[in-house]
Amino acid sequence: MVEPRLLDAGGQRIAARKDLRVPMRDGVELAADAYHGTEEEPRPALVAMSAYGKELQAFALTMPPQRRPSPLWDGCIEAGDITRVVTEGYVHVIGDMRGTGDSGGVMIGNYNFGGVPQGQDLYDLIEWVAAQPWCDGNVGMIGISYFGSMQVLAAAERPPHLKAIFVSGGHFDFYETTYHGGIMWFMPRAAREGRGGDSGIAHTNVKSRMQEEYSPDELEKLVQRRLQDPDVAAWPNLVHVLKYPKNREFWFDIVMNHLDGPWYEERNPITLAQNTEIPVYLQIDQGRGWTVDGHIELFNVLKGPKKLDIGSYPPMQSRPWVEEHDTMFRWYEYWLKGVDNGIMAEPAVSVFVEGSREVVTAEQWPPKETEYTSLYLRPRHKLSFEPELMGAEYASPDGFYQAPLTVTDKVEVLSWSTEPFEEPTELIGTGAAHIFAEIDQDDTNFILRLWDAAPDSKRQLVTTGYLKGSHRELDDRTTEGNPYHPHTRAVPVEPGKIEEYVVRLYPFAATLRPGHRMVAELSNNEPLADAHNALLPPPDAFHLPVGRPVTHKIHRDATHQSRIVLPFTTRPATGDS
Repeated sequence: MVEPRLLDAGGQRIAARKDLRVPMRDGVELAADAYHGTEEEPRPALVAMSAYGKELQAFALTMPPQRRPSPLWDGCIEAGDITRVVTEGYVHVIGDMRGTGDSGGVMIGNYNFGGVPQGQDLYDLIEWVAAQPWCDGNVGMIGISYFGSMQVLAAAERPPHLKAIFVSGGHFDFYETTYHGGIMWFMPRAAREGRGGDSGIAHTNVKSRMQEEYSPDELEKLVQRRLQDPDVAAWPNLVHVLKYPKNREFWFDIVMNHLDGPWYEERNPITLAQNTEIPVYLQIDQGRGWTVDGHIELFNVLKGPKKLDIGSYPPMQSRPWVEEHDTMFRWYEYWLKGVDNGIMAEPAVSVFVEGSREVVTAEQWPPKETEYTSLYLRPRHKLSFEPELMGAEYASPDGFYQAPLTVTDKVEVLSWSTEPFEEPTELIGTGAAHIFAEIDQDDTNFILRLWDAAPDSKRQLVTTGYLKGSHRELDDRTTEGNPYHPHTRAVPVEPGKIEEYVVRLYPFAATLRPGHRMVAELSNNEPLADAHNALLPPPDAFHLPVGRPVTHKIHRDATHQSRIVLPFTTRPATGDS
């Protein structure tokens, strides 16, 4: 057995067992560190597993939490406050997934798709931890983002000693992690390669699943086909990745798989979670809507005791991560230590409402009854509760021409605004933008953002929606205000034809206060700089721009009623006439 060495963490004495070797069922050994109090007694354990490197997580012992824009903020230090975990009477186990850090084995493809299932490794590690003399047999898990996703994969395997999990900010639908509405998001590149405030994966032995499955000749043909997409061909980094995939294995696989299907679905945690019966606490902050969407979807399929906490905007927590610890320890005090502290008597769902800054609670999502109501795009950039009455011959379309970012740094944005709201007006749920558009190319992006605009011109993002034009097909899950796109094929747009594009607006909770307006902005690329995208430095916060020049005509006449469907919990009152 590895003997502990004593550490002094800000006056707190901690025993650290470094570089433990944990055997997997196939003979591979994973590396882990265990931190606990100096008394020799068994304790519950909280396990944190990722591909980011356990030594990086040890910064939590020496570096105070950093908030953006601190240059020391590192998005990968996500395993939690080691000293706090030990002080609360737990063992903090931090380890490296196979093929990364100090662990053995090979990681194949993104999240080990095509290799040994990560849930299988996590099962073996949790059961090993439970059998150690310093653990009392009660195991939970800890950590946000990648660490959170690993918790769901572990729980789906049902290791007997995993008693509960606490997930914050995980990514669950792996297609939606990288393609929003079919539009590629660049942030996963940062997590893999290490860019824009992220150290990235601690690669030691990783392989591309595409390169494992296809011969060099077959792969070259697939690469050439992918390069026929003008959006990909216009972006230098993507061309570089496709031409020189070595050492960029994960990002190569993601770029090559731009459609949803078996590649992403075979180990989709939301599908696997239907096998989970242990208690699960889900926490997510507003701001990045696709992660809110994933947490709600996961909450709805879980069968055991569960809670959903949707917090305030913005979403970027400190690194090392320390937020949510108070709630997490209440959760584990109940489930791992058997202390009845009242947490299970509290409502299952808690939602912070922007604007009013109230917390709404209920037993389900959404926490209140909602009425889907349409706001119509009208002439003179108005957004109205009354539909357009003029025919197409009189209500000329709005429009914009967007040149590729290879030749301009200007992103064109169309906007429509309501009259000021006269009373506080609350909205909670998902939404949809029905845009009747005509373009002169076979594809484009539709990016719609809703803002709460105050009388003093300050504004805050309410929600966003993304849709690649060729991904406009809807599936049978679609209901009013809650559209779903299968993303299993791309259907080119017929230039010059008016099409209805239904853009999913990610879940949100906001109150428009008196005097505030709702502003809708539509573009086909993201502005190169604004308050929302400044959460992360460009280009890692951005989505893949359109690589071709596109003229857009947005029709909003009596026949083509472009509208935004929103979930009102209170009857709206504005000066709208």
